[in-house]
Amino acid sequence: MSEPIVEARGLGLTFETNDGPVHALSNVDLTVGKGDFVSFIGPSGCGKTTFLRIIADLEKPTAGSIRVNGVSPEEARKARAYGYVFQAAALYPWRTIEKNVALPLEISGYSREEQRERVARTLALVNLTGFEKKFPWQLSGGMQQRASIARALAFDADLLLMDEPFGALDEIVRDHLNEQLLELWARTNKTICFVTHSIPEAVYLSTRIVVMSPRPGRVTDVVESTLPRERPLDIRESPEFLEIAHRVREGLRAGHSYED
Repeated sequence: MSEPIVEARGLGLTFETNDGPVHALSNVDLTVGKGDFVSFIGPSGCGKTTFLRIIADLEKPTAGSIRVNGVSPEEARKARAYGYVFQAAALYPWRTIEKNVALPLEISGYSREEQRERVARTLALVNLTGFEKKFPWQLSGGMQQRASIARALAFDADLLLMDEPFGALDEIVRDHLNEQLLELWARTNKTICFVTHSIPEAVYLSTRIVVMSPRPGRVTDVVESTLPRERPLDIRESPEFLEIAHRVREGLRAGHSYED
């Protein structure tokens, strides 16, 4: 495997609530290599987003260990080692697209010239050049999510964390953004951790698909993709694609044992 970017060993997280402990993750062992596109798929509440939040230092594990770029998640966060794309675009409606993308750069004290250069570069990466002065409400849902991706790329971090970024979009827009995301990945060679509920999306995008069980979230299978890096949309009708999707579906079904 290539250089490890994320390494989890025996990772667990239990939330203490008024109704007793909630075991969100249990004994997760996983390595994400440099340049990988890894999708996490599983039923609601299986810990997919929780795992992303631990990488981002938004949650603290209660068991095991995790390293991000060879350091703790807290150190990686302070070093701006990742960009995070949330389920909703979360753009400020009173700021233009360029001002939304520049916001984390402003907060971090980048010069105006550096802000302009980075905003222009990242908007070009997501095909939004020419929309700098528009406000979020003037853009479609898909364009808003592309702006959100540009904001996550502004630091030029090697790791991109994406939490169901296309889940609320219609299928045609989602297909288009999936294609654009693969093109972006090919151009930038980022390492991407991507949460989804969609089997076709996971198989189409990923070099590996991590299948997770219902709570407590455990890794029940890691499916290696044998698809080529160049993936037109119609590859989804190929026997190879359908075989990988079948294995993911079987992994989800096997993990859905409620007899424990």
